[in-house]
Amino acid sequence: MKTKFLDGLKAFYLHYFKFPKYVLFHPFDGYDELKRYKKGKMSVAFVFITLYAFFRIFAYQREGFLINERNPLHLNSLQEIFAVILLLVLFTVGNWSVTTLMEGKGKFKEIVMVTGYSLFPLILIGYPAVILSNFLTLEEMALYQLLMGFAYVATGWMLFMGILNIHEYGLGKTILAFILTIVAMAAMIFFGLLFFDLIQQVIEFFSSIYEELSLRY
Repeated sequence: MKTKFLDGLKAFYLHYFKFPKYVLFHPFDGYDELKRYKKGKMSVAFVFITLYAFFRIFAYQREGFLINERNPLHLNSLQEIFAVILLLVLFTVGNWSVTTLMEGKGKFKEIVMVTGYSLFPLILIGYPAVILSNFLTLEEMALYQLLMGFAYVATGWMLFMGILNIHEYGLGKTILAFILTIVAMAAMIFFGLLFFDLIQQVIEFFSSIYEELSLRY
């Protein structure tokens, strides 16, 4: 029993800390192992995405009152979770669509994994930083902002290097892929809003017909 527990603990440390840390500091080798040798796990990526969604809720509620301008009573947990899911779907679908046309070598599954793994620094630094923000004075809040800034930069670094490596792009082509991904995300949002507006108008049209018929008959 003890051996199984230790093996499970080692596996947890390897998959959820050691390998993501290796990818952070050695992105070329790390993402190569993730792509070619299947060292990355989709389950780990989804856990990181889930932890990021809960981090948004945690920060909304527990960030130090000296810097937190949000009212915890206005928190909508489902809305925060939905926002993370929507952003994930928009980015992965947008990037997959764009890179398919740009002869990218990455698969949709790999894009999702890269996105999930890139959240590792934000999760690792974010939770302790939010707790720390409750014990800092106003003058010391620069330390909290520095920590969070580093976390977001490190997350952006992992995401950028991940897209570069899995698609086997150069620097310029990766930057172009990100720009076109943002354009694709904006287009999907526009058509999504247009679609829901159309659906709403159709529903209102049939509702008005139903009300008219109800009044007549």
